[in-house]
Order: sequence, then C-alpha cells, then structure tokens
Amino acid sequence: MKKFYNRESQLTSLRKPNSATTGVFDVVVGRRRVGKTRLIQEAFSSSEHVYLYLFVSRKSEKALVDEFLSIIKSELNAKFFSPKSLKDIIEFLLDYSTSNSITVVIDEFQDIEKVNPSFYSDLQNLWDSYKNKSMMHLVVCGSLYNLMTKIFKDKDEPLFNRHDHYYHIKPLTPSYIKNIMLDNGAYTPEDYLLWWCLSGGIPKYMEWIIDAKEDVINTLIKDGSPLIKEGYHRLVEDFGDEHRTYFDILGAIASGYNSKPKIIDYLGYQINEAFPKLTESFEIINKVISMDAGANTKTIRYEIKDPFLRFWFRFIYKNRSATEIGNFKYIKDIIARDYTTYSGIELENLLREILIESMLFNRIGCFWDRKGTNEIDIVAINDTNKKAVFIESKRQQKSYDEQALLTKVAFAIGKLKLKGYSIEHKGVSLDTLDEFIKEYPPAL
Repeated sequence: MKKFYNRESQLTSLRKPNSATTGVFDVVVGRRRVGKTRLIQEAFSSSEHVYLYLFVSRKSEKALVDEFLSIIKSELNAKFFSPKSLKDIIEFLLDYSTSNSITVVIDEFQDIEKVNPSFYSDLQNLWDSYKNKSMMHLVVCGSLYNLMTKIFKDKDEPLFNRHDHYYHIKPLTPSYIKNIMLDNGAYTPEDYLLWWCLSGGIPKYMEWIIDAKEDVINTLIKDGSPLIKEGYHRLVEDFGDEHRTYFDILGAIASGYNSKPKIIDYLGYQINEAFPKLTESFEIINKVISMDAGANTKTIRYEIKDPFLRFWFRFIYKNRSATEIGNFKYIKDIIARDYTTYSGIELENLLREILIESMLFNRIGCFWDRKGTNEIDIVAINDTNKKAVFIESKRQQKSYDEQALLTKVAFAIGKLKLKGYSIEHKGVSLDTLDEFIKEYPPAL
C-alpha cells in the first residue's frame, strides 16, 4: 500500500530523538508482517541525519560483520575500518556518534543471540560508556514479543531497563481495515468480513487482497501465491526443530479441537510442554475462559490469535496434501463449502475487536456454562458505568433468536454478578454491521 495508515503516535515519538544530544535507545516489537519495517522507513528514510538499517540474518558472525561493514563503508565512507566482531561494529558507530547525529536500526534483534550470545553484554557495556556523550538514536526491532520482553525487562538480563521507549506494534484495527477498503472502493460488510479473515489487519496481507482486486480467493489460492507458503515462512524458523508438533497443535485448534483433552485425543500423543511456549513464548494462541470462571479454572478453550493464521491452518495446512500435488481446485471447493460457517465464527471475533477499539468497556469476553446450554458469543461490561451488553452474532439477522438470547442472559446475569447493572442485549449480523459500527465507533 502506498498510503501509510495509522501509527501516527509511534511515528511522532520515534522522530523526536533526532534532536537529542544524548544517546536514545528504543525498542520496537511486533509479529512478522505487522509493518515494523515500513514504520521505521516512514520514520527515518527522509531524515536529515545519517540512517543505517542493519538486518540480523541467521548467519555466522563473520558473514554478518562483513555485511554490516559494506553498509557502513557505503554510508559513512569508513574506508579503513576493519572490524572483527559485532562488538567492533557497535563501538565504531558509537564513537562516530560522539561527533555526528546518527540513527542505527537493528532489525530482528533477538536473533543476535544465535550469532553471538555475548553480544547483549557487549552492547550493555558500550551503551553505558557512550550514552551521555553520544548522539545516536539506536532502534532495535524484534518479532518475538516474549523474547524481546525478556531481553529488556528481565532484571537478570544485561540490557535490563537500558531502553528509553518500548513500542509494541500491533495489527491495524478494524476501523483502519474499513478505511483502507473505502480508499480502494472495496467496502461492503461481506467483503469487510473476508478482509478480516484473510488479513486480520496485517498490512502485507491487505496488499495481497488489494492486488487480487475482486477475485480474491481465485487469485490467492493457486500455485505460486504467497499465501500458500506464508504460514511456513512466518513460523517454521521461529518454532525450530519442534515446528511439526506446533503445527499439528495449531492445525487441531483450527479444525475445532479447542480444549487440551480434545487436542491430545485428536493427535494421539501428549503435548503439555508445548502449550506454555505457544501461549507465552510465541504468543500464537490465546486461552479463552468464560467470564465467570475463576483463575484456576480447568475449563479452558484455545484459539489461534491471528485471523490469517486461523484461516491458513483451517484451509491450507489442513489440506496440505492437496497443495503438495497442486490441486488448488480442491482447496477452493472446501472454502466454498465451509466458508459461510467459518466466517460466521470469525464475525464474532471481528465484533469483539470493534468493541475493544471503542474503549467503552473494561471487560470483553464470552460466557458459557458447564453443560453448554447457555453460551453467549460476546459479553461487554463497563464496571464504572455499571453497564453490560450481551451480543449474539449471526451472519444473517433472520437467524437471530431474541428469546433464546434473553433466556441465556437471565442465567448469565447472576453468574456474572451484574445486579444493579444496566443490561442490553442484541443480535448483530452482516445485515446490521454498519449500524453496530456507528453505535460503537473507534475511540479518538
């Protein structure tokens, strides 16, 4: 996309250190494809100051040093500099910054540990020595949130609290997805849901959809389409040797096996050690519990966080035997058969994100009882204003059963301890989606 959407506050904040007279250390974190690199380019590519972009690929330290050296020689005219290590690179740049303003961006920063595990300690010592006399704006980017958080916020790590700002870059919110669609003349409620399913607010995926124009599924589900291999490209390198186990778990969740016992039964082997990594280290899956459940509840459901990955595991990975022989017609037939049901579930997630973006509620979730007879798609609560909204999500408004929802709400009010709260209930569908958006607009 040529136009740059959202991120205004991060852009403004990132650009401020250009006038600083001491070193500034910023951390930018966000999942792969979320737009970190584009944000950095927008922030610094037209800067008056020297700007270096250094990408950490998984190669030997010598190869990485040689790569960085060629950039430094080109940009700084450092003809006689002969570094032997990454430490030498950083020390040279910090020394340069004592008399010159410079912005240095190190992308995929967490991967340096695989190149040289002692680098973080080296950087800590150098930064502490140079910070007060430096004019460097050091920006490090990473795609593994938990690992980057550990590097900078774990008190036992050498770079603990060395950063000045910590930016968590998230996918674009539903209102920006709609704005992009309107700018491209593509908005309808049905297509809005499709864009949500296929992109989840990830700018790169929206570019794919825009390029596909009106024939989205036929364009993206075919040989050579970047969508087909995207799940592997995003996750295999991060998952490492255990990627097959993780992929099997995600495939099971995407197919509807959303509790630990169901997943284990479906796969036929124990997977207990994988769950903490998928929820905490990689932040790929969410734990979902009923809003009345206690902290120690064992009634936990799991869902894949990212809408795109939910779609990819449900339709591409699950049918990987078809992709391997190039039978993309088979996959498109499966999508044609199952998309209505699948997207009906995704509509719940879209509505939930619209409510989150409105900032009108402090608790948003779902509700169910042990028997599964009183399940409510969305419950949104404002405890300050003592207001609760119960929502049933349907693709078509004619499928909404108001009396059934009222019965469930009457049961849930007591369980959620909502005595004295103002209670609303409503059915929301694609037919009424625009009205819902107007009722719960994004917070300014």
